[in-house]
Amino acid sequence: MDCETLAATASSISPYHLLFQALALIPVSHYLFAAFFVFLIFLYNFLEIHFLHGLLTLFRGDLVTLTYNSRSDLYQSVVSKCKILHGRYLVTPWLSSPHLQTAFLSVFGRAPSVTYKRHLFRALDGGTIALDWLTYYDVLEGTSRMIDSSTALKGDKTPIVIVIPGLTSDSASAYLKHLAFNLARQGWNIVVTNHRGLGGVSLTSDCCYNAGWTEDVREIIDHIHCEYPGAPLYAVGTSIGANVLVKYLGEDGTNTPLVGAAAICSPWDLLICDRFINRRPVQKIYDRALTVGLQGYAQLHQSILSRLADWEGIEKSSSVRDFDNHATRVLGKFETVDTYYRRSSSTNYVENVSVPLLCVSALDDPVCTSEAIPWDECRANENVILATTPHGGHLAFYEGITASSLWWVRAVDEFFGVLSTSPFIRRRQKMQGSTVPKPLQSSIDQGPYVNVMGDGMVAAIGNEPRDTLLEDTSNEHMIQSKKDEDTISDKGKSVDLTDKLYSEKHIMQHTEQNVKDLLVPVQGRIDKLSRRSRQSIWLLAYIAIITTWPFVGSVVLSVLKKRFKTFIPAKLLRK
Repeated sequence: MDCETLAATASSISPYHLLFQALALIPVSHYLFAAFFVFLIFLYNFLEIHFLHGLLTLFRGDLVTLTYNSRSDLYQSVVSKCKILHGRYLVTPWLSSPHLQTAFLSVFGRAPSVTYKRHLFRALDGGTIALDWLTYYDVLEGTSRMIDSSTALKGDKTPIVIVIPGLTSDSASAYLKHLAFNLARQGWNIVVTNHRGLGGVSLTSDCCYNAGWTEDVREIIDHIHCEYPGAPLYAVGTSIGANVLVKYLGEDGTNTPLVGAAAICSPWDLLICDRFINRRPVQKIYDRALTVGLQGYAQLHQSILSRLADWEGIEKSSSVRDFDNHATRVLGKFETVDTYYRRSSSTNYVENVSVPLLCVSALDDPVCTSEAIPWDECRANENVILATTPHGGHLAFYEGITASSLWWVRAVDEFFGVLSTSPFIRRRQKMQGSTVPKPLQSSIDQGPYVNVMGDGMVAAIGNEPRDTLLEDTSNEHMIQSKKDEDTISDKGKSVDLTDKLYSEKHIMQHTEQNVKDLLVPVQGRIDKLSRRSRQSIWLLAYIAIITTWPFVGSVVLSVLKKRFKTFIPAKLLRK
């Protein structure tokens, strides 16, 4: 009877009730431990921590992957001697996450103490750019003793490294201090080119910088080359500054006075990076942080930007794309934001880079995704070396147990050091010679000049060939004018008549010369075509005769009948 009652009671109780009773017997501390463990797993994956991977590999680090052209003399002569690029990168163990590294760089940085000497550079459009200099003596003595450009430093042949900061960074940024301090300590002169409106300098024109604006870099490089013609020039671009630098190198090709460059954590393709930074929740944090920085920049120059852009849209921007739509696109006169991203992306200019270029990127960069890296373009260009690491974050690459140094800074220092003693720089200096460069105009909104060559082909030429052509033409006109003046003076003409005849003859000769310049190449091309393609010409003539014979034949036959009516028998005419 008791067994039956117990069985009936057990069957009436819900199994979930029994489960909850069992779970209630487990101590609360065990639940807290389990929740903490689940949270750690979530955090480990959310922050992309790779500490366990480093632990399993005994913290040996990861090999640096180099992508280059197999026929590259740059690799054989320079990069093959760079031990850092052929070694391993070991991240600081307690910063085994791209997000931890990037956040640590932004918040703490651990940058060395440096004191710059500031020079203000005035651009052609009236804009003001702060150039912050650091030399070996500044690092050695701890105080800035930079001599003015008007003094004996003009004859200094110490190599100069021009640094282009990131989106809203200036010379006070931690990673730029790391770079400037380490290069200056090795005997280089460093100049950080702060973007317009940054570095504590106000906007003095209606022109603002953007990710594709290369005019400021071009003017500054030419200015420094003019001031210190004996000093080899190098350049380092970081983040957006790397995009600007690569784009400038591609636009100017061999016309740049630079003999070496490095692009660190470049976004490469802005459209892909825009899609990437809005893809996951963790990336949206960076997007919001960058937006706040851009809005802070806009607040500093509200008096100008409120007049030139959509100020209400700037204040309400919740992403970098929104800010670019209301400010950057308007200031740069782009049709859409995507148009701005496409035209400003440096990946379109990699193939035209003509100076030794080292590109460093981390595959886990949380801002500039590895999906945008132009692997094939870098491999096709013999002047480009692409170094990638599995870890490093954005501009961080901390190494050592105390996170006191940045790996990419040491890599750039070694690359420039080997390059400066290699045959590359000697050939570059010979090619440049002692000529002082002229200010170059942007190739963004201007089409190339057109030159009709002697064989009739049409080619695009730059400013220098055009200047040479004009000089030659003017010299011919001067010689011809002298001959005309001598002839007229021998005949005893009056001064007024001489001027009139000279002017008319000058105009006639100029017109005849222009006509001749147009006719001679075309005639030469036709002759060349006729010599090489006589069979094709005869074939075309045959086709033309066959296709037009029904009409032309009837006309010719009627004409012949009228003119030779008396000679042709009547029977044939009736036919």
